[in-house]
Amino acid sequence: MTTTVRVVLADDQALLRAGIGTILSAHPGIEVVGEAGTGAQAVEIVRATRPDVVCMDVQMPDMDGLEATRRIVADPDVHAAVVVLTTFNREDYLVEALRAGAVGYLLKTSRPEQLTEAVLSAAAGEGLLAPEVTRAVIARAVQERPPTRPAPQPVVPLTEREAEVLTLVARGLNNDEIAAELVVSRATVKTHVSNLLAKLGLRDRVQAVVYAHEHGLAG
Repeated sequence: MTTTVRVVLADDQALLRAGIGTILSAHPGIEVVGEAGTGAQAVEIVRATRPDVVCMDVQMPDMDGLEATRRIVADPDVHAAVVVLTTFNREDYLVEALRAGAVGYLLKTSRPEQLTEAVLSAAAGEGLLAPEVTRAVIARAVQERPPTRPAPQPVVPLTEREAEVLTLVARGLNNDEIAAELVVSRATVKTHVSNLLAKLGLRDRVQAVVYAHEHGLAG
């Protein structure tokens, strides 16, 4: 990535914003361009700064992070990817965040490198979920599938390697971890992910997780 990823941080705790900002700013390709302490402030600052990525807390005063995400994603003049960063490993928050248009969902207990990876992935058009959250997505897919209806079969054929990559995505692995698992380069993994998303008509890795489970490709 040759351009700097511009990030806005939205969290009602100034100390946490400072910590997150320090982690992200340590990466030479990331610049924090704004901070917000409420959801309403986040919407305003995003409109003013036009960042590439927003790190969004869920519970904030005035307007929660889920509503702020909906407004940011719905704004035709804004093209920021939203990564929800929260202390709550709750299925309802996860599902609502994805419905609101978030492309990533991480817990605040994630490692610093996971946070950086999530921001860079979001800027590159890739969604990223923490492994703990991936399990919740799969559980939700099972719950919502009608019990008398068999899992659908894939209608678009994937190559053997694309199917392998999809299975690893469904396990919550990031591109570097998939590359290590398959002993290939990160660039090769990115190509496979892009190809399988395009073939299956999926928006991002989050949708790929659900698709893999529903089609028996989650491993």
